[in-house]
Amino acid sequence: MDKQAQLSPSSSAAGVRIALVVDDEEGVRSFLSRALERRGWQVECAGSAEDGAAILETLQADLVVLDIALPGRSGLDWLNELEERGFPGEVVLMTAFADMNTAIDALRAGASDFILKPFRIEQIVSAIDRCFERATLKRDNFLLRRQLDDPDGGQGGIVGHSAVMERLRALLRRVAPTPSTVLIQGESGVGKELVARSLHQLSQRDQRPFVPVNCAAISSELIEAELFGHVRGAFTGAKESRKGLFTYANGGTLFLDEIAEFPLALQSKLLRVLEDRRIRPVGGEQEQPVDVRVVAATNRDLKAEVAKGTFRQDLYYRLEVMTITVPPLRQRLDDLPELVSLFMANLSAQLGVEPLGVTPEAQRRLRDYAWPGNVRELRNFIERSLLFGELPLDDLGPLPDAASALTDSLLMADVEKAHILSVLTRSGGNKARAAELLGLSRKTLDRKCAEWGV
Repeated sequence: MDKQAQLSPSSSAAGVRIALVVDDEEGVRSFLSRALERRGWQVECAGSAEDGAAILETLQADLVVLDIALPGRSGLDWLNELEERGFPGEVVLMTAFADMNTAIDALRAGASDFILKPFRIEQIVSAIDRCFERATLKRDNFLLRRQLDDPDGGQGGIVGHSAVMERLRALLRRVAPTPSTVLIQGESGVGKELVARSLHQLSQRDQRPFVPVNCAAISSELIEAELFGHVRGAFTGAKESRKGLFTYANGGTLFLDEIAEFPLALQSKLLRVLEDRRIRPVGGEQEQPVDVRVVAATNRDLKAEVAKGTFRQDLYYRLEVMTITVPPLRQRLDDLPELVSLFMANLSAQLGVEPLGVTPEAQRRLRDYAWPGNVRELRNFIERSLLFGELPLDDLGPLPDAASALTDSLLMADVEKAHILSVLTRSGGNKARAAELLGLSRKTLDRKCAEWGV
């Protein structure tokens, strides 16, 4: 096999873990190389820290097995440097001359484990397994905490069998197996994250992480470190190095929701990552290769944002390799009964209450409503209904005849504005409460109000 192909960053994503063995003894390198290769690892070897560093410039290593006593720079010194540069892999240190202070220094420097020479192969394999068990647990806990911060977490599947949804499913099946960047467009609340998760689940990356990021929820000062990680001392409060979300998503999918809110000053860095597939932690000097599929989403017109100068044209072109548009709920009303049934069953179980019956009259009222907040608003409406013990149909605006007359004289945007202002009035001007009732994000509601001068 071609050597350069073996060093491809995509190797790790394909399920083959890559190890770098650094030891000045050829016998140790050969022994470890054969043992790890028999267990499915791809192994590269170096006789010094300097040679190891050169390999890591082009190799995405999951593991470094490192001797402390090396010619030139010691293994412990290089470990400190790796930690400062934000090396995302695991490091197992080896030494024939160890005391308690050395072990403590190694662990403080960021070593995942510490093993004494001479050792049996079972010992080194056990140490490596422990490293990855801890790393997997740490990653899963981190991602779980992020999901808990978002109660919905984008969970569930795409619901509905209307013609537009069947076309969407067919497009997802076609696009998912490709490595292409995807831009998902659609109004707020249509379920863009569900579409992104489906892309991930239908792809060859489905066994690797799906990491969602709400670009509007992270301050512009923190988003770079959140995505790319940072090294120790990079800024005030950075007491230790931390991996970024690109690293946690390695081999999988990174979902950048509300991409239009991505800070203009950082868009060139995101573009460079998409082009070069390499990241540099904040405060770091060394770039790290990553293999991540990026899926972005927006409820804004990115072409208009480009024209306004708030979004880079080159980044826009890089993101829109494939565009998927998710239809609003008013264009898929045939799916309404299925959605109502699903939310009623799931939410009643979560709330510990009996599900409500939906009469034909109520179904008609639900179909006649414009649903400006889309599926999210419907879900919130069903949850509110379960809490009230009845369907609050009056929250859905004017009766059908009046609504039809109003629609005849006003554009849909005017209907939406009238409804939103009505909900704002009923909530006493409380925008947080109004956004919740409407099924809109607070940021979307604020933007609409600013457009209307409210």
